[in-house]
Amino acid sequence: MAAEIVNPRSDSDGTTDEELFDPAFALHRGGKMAIQATVPVRNRDDLSLAYTPGVAKVCSAIAEQPELVHDYTWKSQVVAVVTDGSAVLGLGDIGPEASLPVMEGKAILFKQFGGVDAVPIALDCRDVDDIIDTVARLAPSFGGINLEDISAPRCFEIERRLQERLDIPIFHDDQHGTAVVTLAALRNASKLTGRTLGQLRAVISGAGAAGVAIAKILVEAGIGDVVVCDRKGIVSAGRDDLTDVKRDLASYTNKAGLAGSLEKALDGADVFIGVSGGTVPESAVATMAKDAMIFAMANPNPEIHPDVAHKYAAVVATGRSDFPNQINNVLAFPGIFAGALQVRASRITEGMKLAAAEALAAVVADELSADCVIPSPFDERVAPAVTAAVAAAARAEGVARR
Repeated sequence: MAAEIVNPRSDSDGTTDEELFDPAFALHRGGKMAIQATVPVRNRDDLSLAYTPGVAKVCSAIAEQPELVHDYTWKSQVVAVVTDGSAVLGLGDIGPEASLPVMEGKAILFKQFGGVDAVPIALDCRDVDDIIDTVARLAPSFGGINLEDISAPRCFEIERRLQERLDIPIFHDDQHGTAVVTLAALRNASKLTGRTLGQLRAVISGAGAAGVAIAKILVEAGIGDVVVCDRKGIVSAGRDDLTDVKRDLASYTNKAGLAGSLEKALDGADVFIGVSGGTVPESAVATMAKDAMIFAMANPNPEIHPDVAHKYAAVVATGRSDFPNQINNVLAFPGIFAGALQVRASRITEGMKLAAAEALAAVVADELSADCVIPSPFDERVAPAVTAAVAAAARAEGVARR
């Protein structure tokens, strides 16, 4: 049976039943994107300007003044979407070739929702040093690098070392895109329930890329306390089995010094944020504080199903598009990169991420309800608001170059 699922019946021309009848295969056939020229090449004069000999003048000018590359090439308008295929969506470690449809999808989201051109790059290597060296060698062609679907804890080191080495924005969307949208939704949910971030205790289920980034941005934003749980329970300074990343995480979270299980952490908690998968027992959900906020973001199966969450929570969000309040990274990364590229930022700072979250929350600040604490990805106000806020924050923090 397993072989039949992986290799469905093929007709004589090589077309399978699945490919014939599944619209996903029909949409993906031939890929989802292409390169298109922005200048015409209709005659000899066009050719001589677009290529030789005209191009030589531009190359010589850039060689003399390297910053001109931003004005006379695509560099300031294009992002590389880079993966090694080790942690793809809900699929896990599927390798570079199988990850390419996701990277293409990310690239078209950049264009559709932020007006940013992006190139998918799937790397056939797993060694941290190899990935860093490869991306650094590709970097002259791009205005920014969006790291995608690279497994933790390697993703933390790769992002950090690349940003130390390069003077263009390096952004791991699985971490920071998720964190920005989560913070924006939580700001509005808090407002809706008559509380401030400083009055909240949040519990995060999952200490991978997203969980660590969410904890960090919530602390930066001034949350009262945040407790992070991994498979073994609460991440606390007293544990002797922590990785370096989790040890650092324990140093600025869990002010109350809790130890034990996720269920213990949830007792009296105001917020649950799920980025782990699995199922949280309803009995544990029932112990949360009055007017709790539940962001169960695992796909396709939320850690707490909305039917259960609504029994106990004032605001419920998921990662799915078929429920209200979808926590979707597409609300963040196109505008963040558009803003960074607009001012030729050298990096994306914590202040820029906080500004993005504030701008995103403000889009629906006058329309708040239990079913609307975050905009729809198709709300045309989102990208301009985030872009402007990020660009302004980059200038304020001194990382903008124009």
